[in-house]
Amino acid sequence: MKTALLLSALSVACLFLVDGIRPPGPRLVGLAPKLKPRQIPIDPKRWYQVVNVANGLEGLSDGVTDESVQTGYNKLVKNYDAYYPLREGETMRIDSIRLYDYNDTNPDAPFTLFAVTNTWQRIPIARFVGDKYREWVGPDPAQPRSFGVKTPVANIRYLVINTSGAYPSEMELYGTHTPGKTPSTAPKRTGTPFRQAIGVNIFEWYVEAAARSWEIDETRMPALKGFAQVRHYMDWEKLESQPGQYSFNLTLSGAWNYDVMYERFKAEGIEVLACLKTVPKWLENTYPADQRDYGNNPARYGADLTQPRSYVEQARVAFQYMARYGTNKAVNPALVKVTNVKTWMPPHQKKIGLGLIRYIECENERDKTWKGRQGYQTAREYAANLSAFYDGHKHTLGPDAGVKTADPSVTVVIGGLAASSTDYVRAMIDWCKEFRGYRPDGRVDLCWDVINQHFYANDAGTSQAGGGTRGAAPELARIGQQAAAFVQLAHEQAYDMPVWVTETGYDTNPGSPFRAISIGTKSILETQADWTLRTALLFNRVGIDRTFFYQLYDENPADPTQFSSMGLINQNKTRKPAADYLAQALRLIGDYRYWETISQNPVVDRYEHNKKQSYVLVVPDERGRTMPYALRLPAGTTVQVCHPQAGREAMACANQVVPATGRLDLTVTETPTFVITKNE
Repeated sequence: MKTALLLSALSVACLFLVDGIRPPGPRLVGLAPKLKPRQIPIDPKRWYQVVNVANGLEGLSDGVTDESVQTGYNKLVKNYDAYYPLREGETMRIDSIRLYDYNDTNPDAPFTLFAVTNTWQRIPIARFVGDKYREWVGPDPAQPRSFGVKTPVANIRYLVINTSGAYPSEMELYGTHTPGKTPSTAPKRTGTPFRQAIGVNIFEWYVEAAARSWEIDETRMPALKGFAQVRHYMDWEKLESQPGQYSFNLTLSGAWNYDVMYERFKAEGIEVLACLKTVPKWLENTYPADQRDYGNNPARYGADLTQPRSYVEQARVAFQYMARYGTNKAVNPALVKVTNVKTWMPPHQKKIGLGLIRYIECENERDKTWKGRQGYQTAREYAANLSAFYDGHKHTLGPDAGVKTADPSVTVVIGGLAASSTDYVRAMIDWCKEFRGYRPDGRVDLCWDVINQHFYANDAGTSQAGGGTRGAAPELARIGQQAAAFVQLAHEQAYDMPVWVTETGYDTNPGSPFRAISIGTKSILETQADWTLRTALLFNRVGIDRTFFYQLYDENPADPTQFSSMGLINQNKTRKPAADYLAQALRLIGDYRYWETISQNPVVDRYEHNKKQSYVLVVPDERGRTMPYALRLPAGTTVQVCHPQAGREAMACANQVVPATGRLDLTVTETPTFVITKNE
């Protein structure tokens, strides 16, 4: 047990005078002093931690000394960093540091505070080992009563904490500080066509039957035509089932015809996001037998995950894919490769610049924790991965690495992230500042073009973080606020780049923690339809640029495991009510662009297209509630009032004329109502 040592207010003041710091006034022992003129203010929300469990660092500067700082459990990385970025124009010079030693002890793995300078030097300025008890200590454990920093440090870009889990209960920095620019503007949330909210996740076997995998299964196409875009889950194994042997038509693994599938999507006007994910068997086998999994990190076992070169093999297969399906017809044919393995299939042919793919996603949920450390990447590791995937880490990995190397016009999408916190993306941005630098226009050289998240609505408001017992109405489940936080992040730190949601949805199995529920006389399927359409509207409202639902077909509707019964199409290839609602909304207002929200309860959104107005009204609840609402429109305007209906191709619509009062009286329900102006 630590030796108790209680310092009086007088002795603390004397110690401060020795180090040239203005002493605090009399206080109770164990309580942090109030903010003094030379104490540097710390914004606790600015910290982010580069580890899978990341919360609680606000405890370092909350003024409470008799509570330990707790940042969560089950961390996959034993030793990790936390970053505190200084804002544009902010300056800080640290002369002295006080750390309150409450009860954490860590002599073998000290808590270390670094200052990262403008030249990216990482300078240690404090160590904390926790060998005292309930007293303030200085930055050097060998001189605990001296609070001065050995060499004051300035020109600071970041503060960085390195720890293995133990912290002082309070940390105070003293010196000089100039506040920087505070982000205050809100992003613009208009201009997205509604059709971009109607997407779905697919596998190739949802389009081509396994028995005739070289052609389209026409019986599956009618249901697919109800979506404006698809996210194609594409396993690396399909493209490169043997090292250096690239196949597309037909693939060596599974004999799928990607050429025909993408050509058909283009002909139907369905946009494709290709999601390259998982690892091929030959790469998986580099791991020890007890750690092999197709969801492992896309690098050989033992590779340094912080280095872009560790991901060069993935960068090469991505180059081959985009050389074929991108728009650049000037790719050097000598760099383009197809397999020479002889099979029953027709010989493979080189093809360049087919113009079938504009968007590609690097991996899927690289922040996943459920596959263990071999399947989890920290944000900075994934940024290194993306840098290789994007342009071969600024074209340093060879002429055949990276999708931008093959097609500079391709849009690169972050692999959809499972966590609802913005910390992961913030860390990725900061990695790019350090290791990719800045473009000629002064912008950070980010190695992606779209931020991408996954949000699932549950009654705990935790998305995939657990704790929920069922699905919840999207407006009540915090996914709107979580999505809006990423839109704000993109505005403040990523030059207003688009934010997509590539997974969201509701199960129908009554045992799933993401299940839709029966409400009043509505069945689970009808509630799934309401909530699915409202999710599309919600994400459009908060500024999400594209939305893709998980997924086209159920994995197993009888399985209560989450995600198993989220399919939008029945096994007989007909639409469920949720797919009906989406297809009908796509047909009705697909080209309309969100403009503003004029009411919150009920929610009333206004869309525009070719000077025509569309209003979407809904009660944001899950109790079967209805509300009267008077929509203000010019007297004499002819409108269509439309309601989604299951089992039909189009909504039920009726014409009405706005009376002389200029009030169109409507009864709004939890199923969205659409009002389309026909003349103005």
